Amino acid sequence: MATETLSIGKALNTGLRRALEQDSKVVIMGEDVGKLGGVFRITDGLQKDFGDQRVIDTPLAESGIIGTAVGLAIRGYRPVCEIQFDGFVYPAYDQIVSQVAKMHYRSRGKLNIPMVIRIPFGGGIGAVEHHSESPEAYFSHTAGLKVVSCATPQDAYVMIQQAIASDDPIVFLEPKRRYWEKGPVELDAPLSEAYPLHAARVVRPGTDATVLAYGPMVRTCLDAATAAAEDGRELEVVDLRTLSPLDLAPVYESVGRTGRCVVVHEAPGNLGLGSEIAARITEECFYSLESPVLRVTGYDIPYPAARVEEEYLPDLDRVLDAVDRTFGW
Repeated sequence: MATETLSIGKALNTGLRRALEQDSKVVIMGEDVGKLGGVFRITDGLQKDFGDQRVIDTPLAESGIIGTAVGLAIRGYRPVCEIQFDGFVYPAYDQIVSQVAKMHYRSRGKLNIPMVIRIPFGGGIGAVEHHSESPEAYFSHTAGLKVVSCATPQDAYVMIQQAIASDDPIVFLEPKRRYWEKGPVELDAPLSEAYPLHAARVVRPGTDATVLAYGPMVRTCLDAATAAAEDGRELEVVDLRTLSPLDLAPVYESVGRTGRCVVVHEAPGNLGLGSEIAARITEECFYSLESPVLRVTGYDIPYPAARVEEEYLPDLDRVLDAVDRTFGW
């Protein structure tokens, strides 16, 4: 089985290429995705190889991109829309919530909307305003949408293909500050044998506390677990991977063993994904918990200027501090 070392960005590019090769109904559309290859070069080389009718440079109009994709999806295509930066998705929010999420229900199941909305999300790249948002809760709260996030090159390669093959509309969140991190990717593994798209996964086993994360925070939590091990504390790290629907069975099993849980995400804490996850864990694992479920999140403020973003983002120290506090009860 062919295995290559790829960055997350290159793995996404390779997965998109594979999807274009295998299904002529797949089209990619977005701002600068063609000739330029996208601002992060995720679609680099695809227009050259597949033509400008399948890799389409659109006007700077996110609402128009999504609205056009809805029509294409109704007619049997599988559009993959790139939102150039997370903060640019809000002009398209009406189309996503009012049309993309509702069409299947509105048509009483007669119409599917097999489309993917790719969004580079999160901070850590020193960007200006509107370029470092964490909008996942908006979409996870919207019935009719599915929301996933990759954290490794292997998942990036497989999950983007699985999302494109799905008949449901999927918001695909890509951890932009991790685009350049590398790892092994099995290129020949059939999708039918791949790990399911909507399933959480234990990425580091442990016995003392459970740490939950997704997207860019998975690496942060793995680093925290490595640091904790030096002090004799074994943290189990779970990559949630799917935010809507949530797959919490592995989480319940883990918390049932460890008795402690910390949820980590970059988005603000107020009504974030961590709130829902903490509530469900409390409901299902109440008699196993040795302490309250704690959250480590971004602060409830607009994303700060680049010079101080490291003060805003959850880091190793904040994760370890929360773990320490779970042992204080």
